[in-house]
Amino acid sequence: MNSTPSSKVFLIDSSDSNRNRAIRALLERFDLGSGGTVALKANYNSDDPFPATTHPDTLRTLAEHLTARSSKLVMAERSGMGDTPGVLKNRGVFALARELGFELIDLENLASNGWLDIQSDSLHWKSGFKIARIFQDADRIVQTCCLKTHRFGGHFTMSLKNSVGLVAGRSEEAGRDYMRELHSSPYQRLMIAEINAFYRVDLVVMDASSGFARGGPEKGELITPNLILASSDRIAIDAVGVALLRYFGSTPEVMRGRIFEQEQIARAAELGIGVRSAEEIELVPLDSRSQKAAEEVGQLLAAEA
Repeated sequence: MNSTPSSKVFLIDSSDSNRNRAIRALLERFDLGSGGTVALKANYNSDDPFPATTHPDTLRTLAEHLTARSSKLVMAERSGMGDTPGVLKNRGVFALARELGFELIDLENLASNGWLDIQSDSLHWKSGFKIARIFQDADRIVQTCCLKTHRFGGHFTMSLKNSVGLVAGRSEEAGRDYMRELHSSPYQRLMIAEINAFYRVDLVVMDASSGFARGGPEKGELITPNLILASSDRIAIDAVGVALLRYFGSTPEVMRGRIFEQEQIARAAELGIGVRSAEEIELVPLDSRSQKAAEEVGQLLAAEA
């Protein structure tokens, strides 16, 4: 590994099921400032329990921390495999928003002035796409994702893929079905990465207490790494996530080749979204139990050099 890594990925053990303690310990490593507006993107693609969607304790801990340190917390979400309002109600998100007093935006029913039109000749999207304006306007942006494979062409769904949920599903005004285009394109994984070039992230928390090593995103073969990870670098945390999946044994698509040759990661690195190689990642375990995991994952990353 490089002696001067450019991005840290923090790891902490979660085997005692105390997510609150683990996540708060991770949050102490990041200075998110105070005041202003914070935009939060969680993972509620379907109406299924963790690890298909964000664990309720993870969301509560993050929301409590962020509401206490911001003037306004806004969580925005679109469910690709379900009715967004129904998913958010059934997963307890509406109730938590009322309890803690943060704003919840249903991106499935967002007005046209809530979207920004992204256009660039360098994209694999045929005519660009629309991204929720809040993720460009907010002072700070926090994302929480899960550890999963993706059987519909993404190969894996972590922080980079989680960004699909802040893109419009369709636009009647533009006569476009963005999700149909994405999931039918041979460039799907490149298009996923490209979304991430148009918004920044200050913190990503990946709840890898459990995950799916095959199948996904809403169901699959369960694994229990018993870890929670955090980083400000989407590429770095996804690369560590892929290494975790490989450690447990995963799909041929995830296991094949070098981690930084995975199309989501390779395209994101090409666009300068985060680190460009495994050598630039520093694993920082925060307790003795996560030390062993860091050593094992570190060996997989070191093999990339």
